[in-house]
Amino acid sequence: MHFFVWHLKKIKKYAVIVLLALFCALFLWVGQFSSLSVFSSENGPEALSRGNDKQSSVALTFNISWGTEKVNDVLAQLAKHDAKATFFVSGEWAERHPELMKKINEGEHEIGMMGYRYTSYLEQKPEQVRKDLNYAEEIFNKLGYEDVTLLRTPHGHFNKEVLKIADEKGYDVVQWSVNPRDWENPGTDEIVDQVMKKSSKGDIILLHASDSAKQTPKALETILPGLKGKGLKLVRVTDMVAGSEASAKEIK
Repeated sequence: MHFFVWHLKKIKKYAVIVLLALFCALFLWVGQFSSLSVFSSENGPEALSRGNDKQSSVALTFNISWGTEKVNDVLAQLAKHDAKATFFVSGEWAERHPELMKKINEGEHEIGMMGYRYTSYLEQKPEQVRKDLNYAEEIFNKLGYEDVTLLRTPHGHFNKEVLKIADEKGYDVVQWSVNPRDWENPGTDEIVDQVMKKSSKGDIILLHASDSAKQTPKALETILPGLKGKGLKLVRVTDMVAGSEASAKEIK
């Protein structure tokens, strides 16, 4: 009798372990499809424009297509405030500055691509877009970044055909919901005001780390602690997508 009770308890223990394992597997499986659905609909692939406004987070994103000075300043500010971001870089820039790519990666920031040459995809034929993406992919792979899946099209220009091409190649197109137009250098205070006034839960913020954005690093000195002061967590795009339903930009 004693052996029977002990054996029964042992069976129950392993049954609980098995059930927990199945639950975890089911959770991960459902989560995978939830993330994938962010970038697609019954009408085809779509572009991510913002995350879920029920989550207290915003995604900082930085575009880089030329220059080497401001990216270091931006990285320094992110490190100072313990903030993570997603950097969208052109393949041409990445090829020329592998040491800066390494620095971005070592800061635990996410790397996305903007094709190879920073030329609007609406000004190119579909085969030219494919060629540009193929070449960019070769460059990123050669540099050791084989897992790049996020794409921000040059100048943010795209249509249904571009989305289809990106989807076929396994890329998810990412846009933004807050754009202070920092590359125009409207003034540090103006950049700060635009970001702080317009940013709320789930927003994807577009900033630049190219040398043309001369005022962005200074603006970050106020923006980064300011967003945290609003109760917002600064995350990478995939971190935002992983745990939320996000909004897509409709292309007609």
